[in-house]
Amino acid sequence: MADQIDYGNLMHRAMRQLIREVLQRVADEGLPGEHHFFITIGTGQPGVQMADWLRDRYPDEMTIVIQNWFENLAVDEDGFAVTLNFGNSPEPLYIPFDAVSTFVDPSVEFGLRFETQDVPEDDDDGDDPDGDGDDRPEAEIVSLDKFRK
Repeated sequence: MADQIDYGNLMHRAMRQLIREVLQRVADEGLPGEHHFFITIGTGQPGVQMADWLRDRYPDEMTIVIQNWFENLAVDEDGFAVTLNFGNSPEPLYIPFDAVSTFVDPSVEFGLRFETQDVPEDDDDGDDPDGDGDDRPEAEIVSLDKFRK
């Protein structure tokens, strides 16, 4: 048993669950009112599925917009699939929730940002990087200024 409560990891899971529930509602009922989402993803994260030309164009991260044109939104426990229009070319994507770095709904001034923790470079003791989950991102509220029109 741990000697501390891991609030960071608990908040991380709760915020990912919030995103999952919001996207599931949109998949079931469509976007209500003026709601729309800017979702920034790490394109090199494990499990991200996208066309090679998109990955070549956005090797580190990209922001997708779920607003006017999207199809086939499907949500599972680990992530979501959606087809978006890139230059009049529909492209299917699969995005694990762990690849999401920001989720913003500017219509209601709501946003989340998941900060990654830097692992010290001199920490080369042979441990498996996927071992205990301590390298998971921390969660915080995101400033909406960068998304304002």
